[in-house]
Amino acid sequence: MSGTSEGPAPAADLVRPAVTERHIETSPRTSAGLHPGTSVSPGPPPGTSVPSEPAPGTAVSTRAPSDTTVSAHAFSDATSPRTFQAAFATAPLAMAVVDREGLVVTANESLGELLGSDADGLTGRIASDLVDLASDTRTWHAYREVLRGRQARLRSTRRLKHPDGHSLWVQVTVAPLPAQERAVLISVADISARRELQARLRHLQMHDAVTRLPNRTLFFERLTAALEAEAYEEGGTGRIGLCYLDLDGFKAVNDTLGHRIGDRLLAAVAERLTRCADEAGYARAATPLVARLGGDEFALLVEDSTGTEQLADLAESVLRSLQAPFDLSGQRLSVSASIGVVERRAAGTSATGLMQAADTTLYWAKADGKGRWTLFDPERNAHRMTRQALSSTLRAAVERGEFTLEYQPLVGMEDGGVRGVEALVRWNHPQFGMLTPNRFIGLAEEDGSIVQLGRWVLATACHQARRWQLDHPDAVPIFVSVNVAVRQVWDSDLVADVAEILKETGLPPHLLQLELTESAVMGSAGRPLQALQALSDMGVRIAIDDFGTGYSNLAYLSRLPVSVLKLDGAFVRGFQYENRDGTDTHPNPADEVIVEALIQLAHRLGLTVTAECVETASQASRLRGIGCDTGQGWLYSRPVAADRISALLEAAATCGQV
Repeated sequence: MSGTSEGPAPAADLVRPAVTERHIETSPRTSAGLHPGTSVSPGPPPGTSVPSEPAPGTAVSTRAPSDTTVSAHAFSDATSPRTFQAAFATAPLAMAVVDREGLVVTANESLGELLGSDADGLTGRIASDLVDLASDTRTWHAYREVLRGRQARLRSTRRLKHPDGHSLWVQVTVAPLPAQERAVLISVADISARRELQARLRHLQMHDAVTRLPNRTLFFERLTAALEAEAYEEGGTGRIGLCYLDLDGFKAVNDTLGHRIGDRLLAAVAERLTRCADEAGYARAATPLVARLGGDEFALLVEDSTGTEQLADLAESVLRSLQAPFDLSGQRLSVSASIGVVERRAAGTSATGLMQAADTTLYWAKADGKGRWTLFDPERNAHRMTRQALSSTLRAAVERGEFTLEYQPLVGMEDGGVRGVEALVRWNHPQFGMLTPNRFIGLAEEDGSIVQLGRWVLATACHQARRWQLDHPDAVPIFVSVNVAVRQVWDSDLVADVAEILKETGLPPHLLQLELTESAVMGSAGRPLQALQALSDMGVRIAIDDFGTGYSNLAYLSRLPVSVLKLDGAFVRGFQYENRDGTDTHPNPADEVIVEALIQLAHRLGLTVTAECVETASQASRLRGIGCDTGQGWLYSRPVAADRISALLEAAATCGQV
């Protein structure tokens, strides 16, 4: 199976050829090898005879001969050199005595059996060659230090080759004998069974039980190793690729058919992915690693990739392989996948960064329609990162006062006088500069901060409208139009907010207009409709923004408390007789017919109509001719600061006095 692990033993033995340990002996040696605290009664002095009968008049002791004396004699026999030699020769632990030059002085039968040789035949051999202590520098240096008496002990795990061909794992311990012996003792323990168990446990730990593929842990282990400098600096392409895929609609399979069928489907998908990887690795240096990362997510890791074309071919083959239906216990299932593809240089890439890019690209593939692969796009990702940065700081920006309002005049078509202004919010971002609403309003609606931001916009606009009214008492009062998101109606008490702000600012209700999009207003029922009705009853004007872009139920329009329709700019642009550069453009007859019909319908319902995006005099003339009430656009003015509106009002008042 692609990417499976043999499950070597502990990481210390895998990463390094050997592990050395120092053990310093601290317990004092005792006389004659006896355990501390044991006392032995000395025998009679040499040449002294022991009487068989007690002397006359001497008290006779009836106590048996001393047990301690008997034990001492027995211990003396047990610790004789011959006994130690016999114990060494028959010990189950493989051992050898090695002199300071590294040659075997004597070896026991257990070592001979372990190495497939006669014990006597090991005498005079180089010990380091027998147990592979010279194959790496670190172990060889430690071994030499023990031989010279500069290091207390060496312990190392080695892999040896038996003469019959099989391999075995052993743990070699080298410890010095007493200084006068000028030798060391090497003991060798066969740990092959333990290593095999460790390998099995590692395999279970590193592989998925359902698909038998490498799991998330092993995948990241391989990915991290592939991104280490040593892995790509010595050869290869120095690049890495990843196909990160997710099955489309897998949750529905689990929910409807049960987890047993779901698991069988995952196993079948794993087989096809493995086949794709094997085919992709044919005649190449390495086969892609296939792993199950969890749930219905899989990854194909390509080390030393040759470029995006190789990853694109792999992604295409995966999609093709999954197109054929799966036959599972009589259940015929079809499944597709969305794949995020990332390919880049390994240098400077981290496992976290690569996976983040793959996850983002997978999301793009799903958003683009599923059942496809998408290649990572740095520019698109930069836009996403900017969006994320804006979203994370939006709430705090309101509190820091980073938002400001600009106002665009709403002009009467008949006389060109300013009837009102639309308040347009801007974000003066400390990093990205001045941002228009299309950059952040959608984010604010997603995370709910639109409620806080919308309340600030409403209060600020009303304060400003009241200030104009007070500063220019001779001018005709103008209304201020404020955009309201549908979430503000649902997530806050909009009616109470408006009433409180109007009371606080002193602005008459008829000088406030609230704009809601067509999709938010049309078909409204329950709380939104009640809120709109309450606001209308209060005297506030309600306008439908971008009218004509949705699928409106026109019959429902008469039942809404709406007073203004704002035609979407897409219709108005069709009225151009000349472009902004002066070239001629013929108007779209269909747009003229639609707009004229909408204006007539609105007037029949008692509504006024505002045309957005009026940019040329030709547009304004035609709109005026078919009865449009007010216009808004660059022909009249771009959005400007509040003081510019004050200047317009001052000029209008002066003209009125004249």
